[in-house]
Amino acid sequence: MSNIYQSIMDSRFNPLNKLPPAQRFQMMVGLSVMWTTIFCAGTGFWVVYGQLLAFHLLVALGFAITGITFYRAQNITTYRDQKRSDGTPRYDDVWGA
Repeated sequence: MSNIYQSIMDSRFNPLNKLPPAQRFQMMVGLSVMWTTIFCAGTGFWVVYGQLLAFHLLVALGFAITGITFYRAQNITTYRDQKRSDGTPRYDDVWGA
């Protein structure tokens, strides 16, 4: 169970680990806000309408968006991953400051 938790919730082990730490944090915060919204809306639908169909659709949509985010993060390249024309690596110092 611990491995499953780490593979999703720990940004060092999930597919977002290829991103720089600041972008990784932003993506994890965005996903957490999305999941919070899904569960709040699902609970609201359940209380108001008494049906769980909307809740299940929201959860399925959340799984789809999370899966797409993790899938796209595996194939991402950032500016610092691209080599210069002379073959030397780029660093985080994009602006040269």
